[in-house]
Amino acid sequence: MELLVLFGVLFAMLVIGVPVAFSLLAAALACFLAMDIPPIVAVQRVAAGISVFTLMAIPFFIFAGDLMYRAGIADRLVRVADAAIGRVRGGLGIVDVGASMMFGAVSGSAIASASAIGSTMVPLMKEKGYPADYAVNVTVTAAIVGLLIPPSHNMIIYSAASGIGVSIGDLFLAGVIPGVLTGLMLMLVAWLVAKRGKLPLGRFPGWREFILASAYAIPGLMTAVIIMGGILSGFFTPTESSAIAVIYTMLIGTFVYRSLGWKGMWEAAGKSVRTAAMVLFIIAAATAFGFALALLEVPAAMGALIGVMTDNPILTLLIINLMLLALGTFMDMAPLIVITTPIFLPVAMDVGVDPVHFGIIMMLNLGIGLVTPPVGSVLFVGSAVGKIPVTALVKTIWPFYLTLIAALVVITFVPALSLWLPGAFGG
Repeated sequence: MELLVLFGVLFAMLVIGVPVAFSLLAAALACFLAMDIPPIVAVQRVAAGISVFTLMAIPFFIFAGDLMYRAGIADRLVRVADAAIGRVRGGLGIVDVGASMMFGAVSGSAIASASAIGSTMVPLMKEKGYPADYAVNVTVTAAIVGLLIPPSHNMIIYSAASGIGVSIGDLFLAGVIPGVLTGLMLMLVAWLVAKRGKLPLGRFPGWREFILASAYAIPGLMTAVIIMGGILSGFFTPTESSAIAVIYTMLIGTFVYRSLGWKGMWEAAGKSVRTAAMVLFIIAAATAFGFALALLEVPAAMGALIGVMTDNPILTLLIINLMLLALGTFMDMAPLIVITTPIFLPVAMDVGVDPVHFGIIMMLNLGIGLVTPPVGSVLFVGSAVGKIPVTALVKTIWPFYLTLIAALVVITFVPALSLWLPGAFGG
């Protein structure tokens, strides 16, 4: 009965258009009342959900990503990628993926990547004769790579939600090879689609332009080097690295690129506060909802159900992936990480899956949900940037979407791709 109340209230609220965070909180509160638990418990769980030191990194990484966009780092990354690979057929599509990979290495946000790279690349591609749907589809799917290439604030959420202290440094390292692999696969598909559609052929601007573009981009790319180098050396924690990323971005934006002023910093701070507040409130509400699930022993029941179906590691991961893909179509990434990690992580660990490897699986799996209707927040960002309806995008996105699914399969069933780097660095 209480389980029916929990999910009944959640789905009813979502159907009538109530924001996800409020829907989760209302469902948890209704469940507590049905179980004769004092409502103050919901407040306590909300407070506990965000009283985690590592979550302090989220607003700083969001702030750093917005500062990078306003400092023009995205434009400089596009230039160096264009100078390197823009001369092949459909080269701007490959450039889009390459720039998204580099921007992901300094922002860690799929939405930030889609808006920053998209606002530069989509108009440029349309101007050069590329179809609008091709330009947007490349941009939104390439933005998912930013969830894998460190730093990624979603990995921080996963670490907190795991309940077993999964190392954020190990997660950051584990995402490098899968992120690069996924990006290369998207580049290949972008080229194949461009070749089949006879899309425009670019030109090589010359080595001088390539060297200059690279030199201008290096200060921005050093953000990722400083973050990862500091974490791996033990010089500072992931939370401290997020604050250092903000300070470094302010310095290079102001004194190196000279494109970031007080007005830009103020606007970035205001937008980042709103975004971070939304993300953290969703995490807090999802924590209360997850506590209700734990009281109702849903994680144990789910584990028992999958255990009855199979004890084969391959089939278990296949079932979990299918469930996560289905959930990702109607709920955003942050609450899903908080809710589903305590449910599926123990099941995965019971069949021998490393928690770091499982975290990378979740990042890509739930990232695919960001480009899947009806929620698909990154898909809607791309639609707005490209001024093209989502329905038109869905008709032609399937080659890129299937590529992400193929990458998910490879990353799921070849754990060495995720675990080699953490192991090499002693994780």
